[in-house]
Amino acid sequence: MSERDPLAGKIPVTLITGFLGAGKTTLISRLLRHPDMDRVAVVINEIGEIGIDNDLVKMSSENVSLLANGCLCCSVRTDLQETLRELFGERRAGVIPDFDRVFIETTGLADPAPVIQTLASDGMLGAQYRLDGVVTLVDAVNALQQLEASPEAERQIALADRIFITKCDLADDAGLAQLQAAVRVINAQAELRRCAMGELHPKELIGIGLASARADDRTLNFLGELKAAPDAEAAYLAQRLPARHDPAVKTLSLRFDAPFTWAAFSSAMEMLIALRGKDLLRVKGIVNVDGKPVVVQGVGHVFHPPVTLDRWPSDDQGSRIVFITRHIEAPVLRALFGAVGALQAEGVAAPPPAAARA
Repeated sequence: MSERDPLAGKIPVTLITGFLGAGKTTLISRLLRHPDMDRVAVVINEIGEIGIDNDLVKMSSENVSLLANGCLCCSVRTDLQETLRELFGERRAGVIPDFDRVFIETTGLADPAPVIQTLASDGMLGAQYRLDGVVTLVDAVNALQQLEASPEAERQIALADRIFITKCDLADDAGLAQLQAAVRVINAQAELRRCAMGELHPKELIGIGLASARADDRTLNFLGELKAAPDAEAAYLAQRLPARHDPAVKTLSLRFDAPFTWAAFSSAMEMLIALRGKDLLRVKGIVNVDGKPVVVQGVGHVFHPPVTLDRWPSDDQGSRIVFITRHIEAPVLRALFGAVGALQAEGVAAPPPAAARA
């Protein structure tokens, strides 16, 4: 690849979310004590809630604590954007030790979308950081009730790249099966695992997203498992749920075999955002643009700058796009992109993707 890799050197950020009581505080507390956290900065909403033992802290500034294992713990003093800017500035100035990645813990009632959008829309942050993935903790005991009562709980699952079900020791097998089915209806692509007492190795929270424009065997990981028929599986799982549980949010995986021009694809996305932007929660995919593989990722109406890969990661050169939507069905999306594709002018060279918004 002759051009510079646009993702090279950017600090990967993992967003850790989950509804109240899901176990985020327990997880963060254990992570801060883990020996493999020596080059990780953990950004939390309020450092006092974590309860770091005094004997673990080697050095402390106004809002950054250096722990004995070399892990940095940083509290959000003003807003997240300012905190991340200060953290990078102090790292570059040598005020704090170097770090290779960032974990951000959100509040239990937080919608993850604004945090993801911040990384995409803030020019300075986008130049220094990249989203590695969203990790959501789901309470095995209370999640089904939370999903019925709170749209935030549903959005946290919908936007996740990796989901951990916690408190499994307190739930029976039937309840766990029902919860997993509910999670799969909402998000069929995220990797689903179980977690007991916050016992997660830091490695389980990294390597989720797109790390390079140089394609390899791991490039497709960020799209999930790419099941052959996720819509059919979701329909099957939905039949196993009580009739009253009918989530509005779901995962739709679409495939298009014919290449797009960038003008056609971006026009379809602009129309979708204009008409149903509030119901378009997340988009990620590899799009065939005039024969080249282009990675697109967005949350709501804000999109990360598209990345053109140096080659196709497999022999499959079809466009594969995952949509996380609310009250939007797959046939509607297929009809929209099909209509725009049919209207695109043949033989007209499209400009290379460069905008941060589709």
